[in-house]
Amino acid sequence: MPWIAWAVVRTFGLDGVHPLTGAMAFTPYVAATAPLPLIAALALRSPIVSAVALGAALLLGAAILPRALEGPQPAAAAGGRTLVVMSSNMLVGSADAAAIVRLARSHRVDVLSLQELTPEAVKRLDGAGIHGLLPGRVLDPRAGASGSGLMARRALRQIGGDDSAHHAQPEAALALGGGGQLRVKVVHPIPPLSGASASTWRRELRGLPGPATGGVGGVARLLVGDFNATLDHGEFRRLLARGFHDAADVTGDGLRSTWPVGSARPPITIDHVLVPATVRVRRLSVHEIPGSDHRAIIAELVLPARGAT
Repeated sequence: MPWIAWAVVRTFGLDGVHPLTGAMAFTPYVAATAPLPLIAALALRSPIVSAVALGAALLLGAAILPRALEGPQPAAAAGGRTLVVMSSNMLVGSADAAAIVRLARSHRVDVLSLQELTPEAVKRLDGAGIHGLLPGRVLDPRAGASGSGLMARRALRQIGGDDSAHHAQPEAALALGGGGQLRVKVVHPIPPLSGASASTWRRELRGLPGPATGGVGGVARLLVGDFNATLDHGEFRRLLARGFHDAADVTGDGLRSTWPVGSARPPITIDHVLVPATVRVRRLSVHEIPGSDHRAIIAELVLPARGAT
């Protein structure tokens, strides 16, 4: 019964109540143990229990296994622009700035999303050479874990902020040349660790903008950061249903964990790059950053041939 109950909650997105919200992050581990009750039921020759256990295993397997396989994507259009996007949670600014700069340089990163960005961390990043590599910036560094920012090879223009969010989640417009434009938003809702924080977490995810701005010829938008959510959270899947693809999911890297690093806690995948359905994800990689409890993620994207519209 625990396995079938978990499968039902996961399948129908019934995890909106604490502590189910936090627990859903561990669905891959529950799925890995799902064959155990089936084996026990078969050994005991109980056909009804075997059928129930098989149903739970199939539901959980259908939820988890596809993220290890490449998903459907748009074909890369001739002349499509390549854009490399990176996200790194700096753990209250303590991440190794030089390591972040080296990684951004070696992977030719075009846009960098930083979470838990402090004023001191900005100084250390500049001292490590980030300004020469990514001179465009829209930053909101803060003491503690609430600061965030964007850095890019090209100039960034800040779009209106969201004062209702607990953490800074700035958004910026990136000019691509040839009249093309792209919007990139840092995402960092608070983790759903209590009833109150889970309610705020849901509100912040629901308040995120869609994959394109309104109107004719709307501009495409990327959401990049620490979502404190996995593909097993119903609220996160509802966000994807608005027209986003998860970069790791479509490349078959959806089971690569991003947090925590250096801890005995079971690792989960809460850092994401979300792209509109018109954008192709060529590859995704995950990298440890000394001093941070999050792995950085880097996604190489192919935008539509005519800019990002």
